[in-house]
Amino acid sequence: MAPITKEVDYLVIGGGSGGLASARRASGMYGASVLAVENKRLGGTCVNVGCVPKKITWNAAFIADTIKDAKAYGFDVEFKGHGSFDWEGFVKKRDAYITRLNGIYEKNLKNDKVEYLHGTASFVDAKKVKVVLDDGKEVEVIAKNILVAVGGHPILPPVEGAELGITSDGFFELKKQPKKVALVGAGYIAVEMAGMLHALGSETHLFIRQDKFLRSFDPMIQDKVTAEYERQGIHIHKQSSQSKLENIGNGQKRLHYKDSNGEGTLDVDTLMWGIGRAPELEKLNFSVTGVEQNEKGHIKVDDYQNTNVPHIFALGDVCDKGFELTPVAIAAGRRLSDRLFGGVEDSRLIYDNIPSVVFAHPEVGSIGLTEPAAREKYGDENIKVYNTSFTAMYYSMMEAEEKGPTSYKLVCAGKEEKVVGLHIMGLGSGEMMQGFGVAVKMGATKADFDRCVAIHPTSAEELVTLK
Repeated sequence: MAPITKEVDYLVIGGGSGGLASARRASGMYGASVLAVENKRLGGTCVNVGCVPKKITWNAAFIADTIKDAKAYGFDVEFKGHGSFDWEGFVKKRDAYITRLNGIYEKNLKNDKVEYLHGTASFVDAKKVKVVLDDGKEVEVIAKNILVAVGGHPILPPVEGAELGITSDGFFELKKQPKKVALVGAGYIAVEMAGMLHALGSETHLFIRQDKFLRSFDPMIQDKVTAEYERQGIHIHKQSSQSKLENIGNGQKRLHYKDSNGEGTLDVDTLMWGIGRAPELEKLNFSVTGVEQNEKGHIKVDDYQNTNVPHIFALGDVCDKGFELTPVAIAAGRRLSDRLFGGVEDSRLIYDNIPSVVFAHPEVGSIGLTEPAAREKYGDENIKVYNTSFTAMYYSMMEAEEKGPTSYKLVCAGKEEKVVGLHIMGLGSGEMMQGFGVAVKMGATKADFDRCVAIHPTSAEELVTLK
């Protein structure tokens, strides 16, 4: 049977939040003919195996922490550790919520008149894409504009038996809570998962290549969170490398490793690799497009999401902008559609001062430059740093060994002391960073922070009373 041929104004390859936001805006707001293709579930990494299920799991871990803290406030409750949390029931409810979100995404596409095909896309040439549907039928799509927004996938290390471990995607497929777990990686994914599993009662081992994790963050964040994880009892294997992972029966895996204490082995229920992600271009036959990629395979784009091929664009984790955050992709996608179909010629996302949060235990918030980066950009003599570390009032009823840390840093540049970096760690940092992020994005100075009357008693007031 000959393939069906469709001609559209805009073809979006990838069903993640960024690509779908661009598709809906192009069709629903500007009336372009738009077709979206996805071979997995709508919503992409964030909705299915990222931000959403992660935050739900973090909420469960936060509640476990709260139960542990409740005794200090006079409550006769106790968290009994591994086995006292209904992991299986929790996972079923979490999965049902994700399924509902998938349906909402599909409904929104229909409301905005975006045609949606579930199948695997591959380029025939720079303007034609073949889509193999789930039933084997083929559709050829000729598009005036093509957006590649396929995201990325986790990678495995070159370690013997690496396939016996899981990735961050596989974490959300676990039907039973591991009693003993190892995580390999120093980025936010491994750090978040380690914090959640430990809080929920799993014996948790975190393997990192150096002495600290979250190395793209400010040194204060690196130092404080690493120390706090050690205080909580997470086993951190520093200066580590892995040589082999093997099955030893009864669902157990044995990791052979080397760390700062020498060579060793560790038997675990589950090992998760959290060492990074790669752009998911393998099935796209992407080389026929002539689009340039960097040494890691990411698509090269300019500030307007343009590739070197005039009608092909890219956004999200698949491109080389370096911000693997769903809200960044959504914002970039909407602005791209404004430019392509709405006549807003200079519409683009400004990639400066993008706030981010790590849902570690405790939470981390960051925006702008780290202190070392600020000193390199502006010079030591033009930088002034304000720091504070304190115990949040939440911990006032607890013994010293039960108290969690809170630390804030304000990095200011020039005589006007413009805030060029803000780094916070402690309870509520995620919600707090969203508001302070607006101030930093607007170009706030230290004097602007000082002029804001403190809300007492809160942790956030410390940021407007720094000396």
